[in-house]
Amino acid sequence: MEMSLVIVYTGIGLVAIALALLVLVLVPGRRRTAEVPDGAEVHPALGIVQQRPSLVRSLTTAAPAGYSEWVERQVLYAGRPAGWTVGSIVTWKIALLLFGVVAGALYVFAGGPQPLEVLLAVALTTLLFFLPDVLVNSRAHDRQEAMRRALPDVLDQMTIAVEAGLGFDAAMAKAARQGKGPLAEELIRVLQDMSIGRTRRDAFHELERRTSVDDLRRFVRAIVQADAYGVAIGEVLRVQAAEMRLKRRQRAEEQAQKVTVKILFPLVFCLLPVLFIVVMTPAVIGIVEAFSAAN
Repeated sequence: MEMSLVIVYTGIGLVAIALALLVLVLVPGRRRTAEVPDGAEVHPALGIVQQRPSLVRSLTTAAPAGYSEWVERQVLYAGRPAGWTVGSIVTWKIALLLFGVVAGALYVFAGGPQPLEVLLAVALTTLLFFLPDVLVNSRAHDRQEAMRRALPDVLDQMTIAVEAGLGFDAAMAKAARQGKGPLAEELIRVLQDMSIGRTRRDAFHELERRTSVDDLRRFVRAIVQADAYGVAIGEVLRVQAAEMRLKRRQRAEEQAQKVTVKILFPLVFCLLPVLFIVVMTPAVIGIVEAFSAAN
């Protein structure tokens, strides 16, 4: 009993130390400086240099290059939420791994090691280790899906505005101001890039880099080509808007056709067994009673 208490108290102390170190690692210091040191993140609007802790830089450097690129791409697709960087995600993975190991060890050794408890501890530790990846991937997928759903309506608004006599940039600004969601934010970002002196081609190429939606990328390439070859933007918008409406209708029909397949497994494994029980139970009871009476 005393040994179990020692293990529990030791584990609580280790968890507290791990959380304290995590707070110290994830809370960077800020200072104003004329020179940008290595490993710093710059905020030009505020003139602030946010120095990342050396431990975070070490963890980011130690991460595989392919994984770091994947995380950076997912963070970009998620809209770069505050505090979501490659370094912070890697740090959270290590911290959650340590927490899972300590919590799993407490769970296993507190009541005596059992195979099922060891398996649950390993599963919990694995789940905690991959939890940051799941969260950033889910955030990126939801944001890109919202952009894909909003694209046909935004193109319709831009087409109507251009046909009413507005220029392309003014039509895009009008659709962005009246719209909501990540697509409107990205269009505003494009307008801001052009307002600080970037060309339309460069601004739209950056938009293409920030999205994984094939329809939006196709629209960006069409606009860049029309701008390069002098094609009328209004005609390009009409073609793109008609194509996006057709694709949206086709996707809706595809999802409707998938419904019958998706409900097959719940029907077979959830509804039919209950139905068989309800239908067959009276018959089984009657058969049992008949045989009992015969005997």
